[in-house]
Amino acid sequence: MRNNNTIHIALVGNPNSGKSSLFNSLTGLNQKVGNFPGVTVDKKVGRCTLTTTLNAQIIDLPGTYSLYPRREDEWVSYKVLLQQDKDILPDLIVLVVDAANLKRNLLFCSQVIDLKRPVVIALTMVDLARKKDTDIDVAGLSRALKVPVVVVNPRKNKGIEVLKKTITQTLTQQTTTPSTHYFIDIQSLASAAIQSTQKILPQLSDYAAVHYLTNHESFALSNNTQQAIEEIEKENAFNPTKFQAAEIIQRYARIKSIMQKTVVEKDPLAHNLITEKIDSLLLHRRWGYIILLGVLFFLFQSIFWFARYPMQAIEWAFTQTGSWLGNILPATWWSDLTVNGLLAGLSGILIFVPQIMILFALITLLEDTGYMARISFLTDRIMRSIGLNGKSVMPLISGMACAVPAIMSARSIENKKERLITILVTPLISCSARLPVYTILIALVVPDKYLLGFLSIQGLVMMGLYLLGFVMAMLVAYILKWLIKIKERSFFILELPLYRPPRWKNMVVAMVQKAKIFVRDAGKIIMIISLLLWLLSSFGPSNKQAALQKEYAILKQQYPKKIQALEKEYKAKKLENSYAGIIGHTIEPIIQPLGFDWKIGIALVTSFAAREVFVGTMATLYSVEEDDANSSLRQKLHTAVRPNGKLVYDTATSFSLMIFYVLAMQCMSTLAVVKRETKTWKWPIIQLIYMTGLAYIMSFLVYQLLK
Repeated sequence: MRNNNTIHIALVGNPNSGKSSLFNSLTGLNQKVGNFPGVTVDKKVGRCTLTTTLNAQIIDLPGTYSLYPRREDEWVSYKVLLQQDKDILPDLIVLVVDAANLKRNLLFCSQVIDLKRPVVIALTMVDLARKKDTDIDVAGLSRALKVPVVVVNPRKNKGIEVLKKTITQTLTQQTTTPSTHYFIDIQSLASAAIQSTQKILPQLSDYAAVHYLTNHESFALSNNTQQAIEEIEKENAFNPTKFQAAEIIQRYARIKSIMQKTVVEKDPLAHNLITEKIDSLLLHRRWGYIILLGVLFFLFQSIFWFARYPMQAIEWAFTQTGSWLGNILPATWWSDLTVNGLLAGLSGILIFVPQIMILFALITLLEDTGYMARISFLTDRIMRSIGLNGKSVMPLISGMACAVPAIMSARSIENKKERLITILVTPLISCSARLPVYTILIALVVPDKYLLGFLSIQGLVMMGLYLLGFVMAMLVAYILKWLIKIKERSFFILELPLYRPPRWKNMVVAMVQKAKIFVRDAGKIIMIISLLLWLLSSFGPSNKQAALQKEYAILKQQYPKKIQALEKEYKAKKLENSYAGIIGHTIEPIIQPLGFDWKIGIALVTSFAAREVFVGTMATLYSVEEDDANSSLRQKLHTAVRPNGKLVYDTATSFSLMIFYVLAMQCMSTLAVVKRETKTWKWPIIQLIYMTGLAYIMSFLVYQLLK
């Protein structure tokens, strides 16, 4: 039920217009995120206080470029604006308009105005427009559009109170004298069809009537109404495509006229010329790809260059802490849990935070400067040859951070087949969760040396692993292109932003936020599994454990000079006969052809919760077995041997394991989000089978070749 003291506001606008920032500024912490009923589109709702007696519920609708929807999220906004969503009936629309891209934004703005609903325009990014030497006559723009225009800067919380006051005033004015002004003469384009539709649905504006004629099949209307609109279409030979073309031409002609009167650009070509000069190099047919590879090369080298010393410092701190605690704590179960469970698990989380922070800082840098959009444009040609398009690159690159939001970002791909293929191959891109696994395995078998004094060999191997994931994603996409039978025309339209200097504050915020998320979300899973593993590794079937204890007690009495060696051997046998050891030995025959032992088998199983758990698992298993707090995990893995005396983590096994982690689907969260996005378990099951099979085959080949 609606509360008389609460109004409902829809926040709409083009993507990247500052809509989310305004929503956050208006609502603060009074917001919640869910899904729109029946669709996999985020629904953000928040509350704010307009006056002492009036509150507002604000819904942040998905960004859209026009009132002619193509994507699922655009349909959500469209149905709300056309009052076809019974759950969301806004009293007023706040249109967020980017002043730095005014011409493009005014198209959608003019369409919403013509729906004849109460509208207030929030003009954002005026500061950016001024930096581009663009001055806007805000009062003149408001008079031309016949709606209130308020300048806001959500990041600095400026103009928010004026916006709230304007919203309240607009609602009062619209109640007494609703606007009858149209941006263009819509009646002249299809007067007979519009008037006939309004006889059936008299509440519709001229422009809303056009959209009922165009998309009534997607609206919740009675059968009689549907049939009546169909008859009107036939009688008047109404052609939606022709109407849209004529409408867009008229709108842009009017927009041009308004901008000539209200916008002053002191040097409109200067910025474009600079951008074009840079693009002539970065988007060059040959040099563009070489520069892209150089950027990626720098990205992965930086992960080792900049993270090396903080990682060593964290590793040293945990080694010293473990040694200190091992010396002062009594030899009890809870001290063992503290050192070999909690501390080992915590070290497996924090040691990789520097690399996570550096990776996200550099990705934010690429986005901020405008280069990330160029990567999409540059790779569109390659993407099309394998069944994707340039927009697929953004989810694939985002997959370097995490596959879950990357798969969700594939919603921006209009073509169903290309979107599905993108979803199915994105987990092959190495995410930040794999980074800890790669780092520790590379450190075991790849020398920490530099070619030409500055090229890290370890960094080159890391880049090779990421490129392998990308190449395999392209290969699988090409195969799926022929297997998935969905026929739909594909379009790739992308606005390349102007180059901008990076916002260093954004980089710092991104680094801190991602580190927090890694420590909080991945950390919780790692700690829980580390503690669970400590329990499974420390305890086993009572009869076996008792027999083992009795056997080694006798041996210690018989060979008093070998007590230290026998104690180490006892701990190893105890681990093998623990519940964790039983699980590992059960699956060992399946993974032996890949060069993996039973401990690696346990890590593969626990990694389904989160891939980065591999490190925590190893830290716990080797801590329980060896009880050597003075050694780091890297040292323990480096000296680990098989029953025959050979190293466990030799070159063949380490590379086989790296390849397995590059290609395997070891993330329950990813499978869950694929099910959510595709609305069926069919595709996540196919994804799990093909990725696990591919990982097994490739790891087998690598191990057999290198051993």
